[in-house]
Amino acid sequence: METGLREKVVIVTGASGGIGSAIARKFAEEGANVVAHYRRHRAQAEALELPEEQSLLVGADLTKEAAVRRLFESAVKRFGRVDTLVANAGSWESHDVPLQDMPLRQWRATLDAVLTSTFLCMREFFRCVARQKQGNAVLIASTAGVFGEAGHADYASAKAAMAYGLTRTLKNEIARIAPHTKAYCGGRVNCICPGWTMVPRTAGKLRDPHIVRRVTATMALPQVAHPDDIANLAVFLSSDRLARHITGQTILAAGGMEGRRLWQPEEVDPRNV
Repeated sequence: METGLREKVVIVTGASGGIGSAIARKFAEEGANVVAHYRRHRAQAEALELPEEQSLLVGADLTKEAAVRRLFESAVKRFGRVDTLVANAGSWESHDVPLQDMPLRQWRATLDAVLTSTFLCMREFFRCVARQKQGNAVLIASTAGVFGEAGHADYASAKAAMAYGLTRTLKNEIARIAPHTKAYCGGRVNCICPGWTMVPRTAGKLRDPHIVRRVTATMALPQVAHPDDIANLAVFLSSDRLARHITGQTILAAGGMEGRRLWQPEEVDPRNV
């Protein structure tokens, strides 16, 4: 199916990571010009091996206003415009930290890495959209923002803000600066919430059959996602041809997950039920 993305200009933040790299490659396959952002891991960004004539690698700390501005300026200088932003960058503390033990430093660092970076990128993108009168964005949040994630209150809170408050506010704002016309569907903002996905960050845990059984226990499709599952959805939502009437939506790509399994059967004493 033709997506209409050929020669469109797409910025993918966090393109050196597992999901981000799959998204960047998928857009390149569709013929888009891809601006692949990385923070520290340039070698991983280079390993994407995107066609040189249709790609640009840019390193930036997205929690810094000046760095975000340079990212977009580099994209516009090279390709003339920015049609789509995929706000995928973010990081979290991999170890479980209960709220009562969580230092303020960690809380602030996670919110900056996940939420502030998204705000700064979306703000700069909206400035481009206001000039162009066209554009769409896809925010990559997490099922942690939908169902919560014990031991990760910082990450779950930041992703929930992206998935709901930010997405549903910005879909209204972008429609004002990139209005619908007879020839154009109008500016759009949507959000994807991946569940457990087989990426380098989670691969260690997902080699444990016990963990796989636990995390898939509430899924209608009890399988772990692959990065391409998320990338295909990002491409679809970025296509004004395929997703022209879809905006403000928070879509779970998590096998029909219905929640988090909090207890193993052996942990529950039926005498107390």
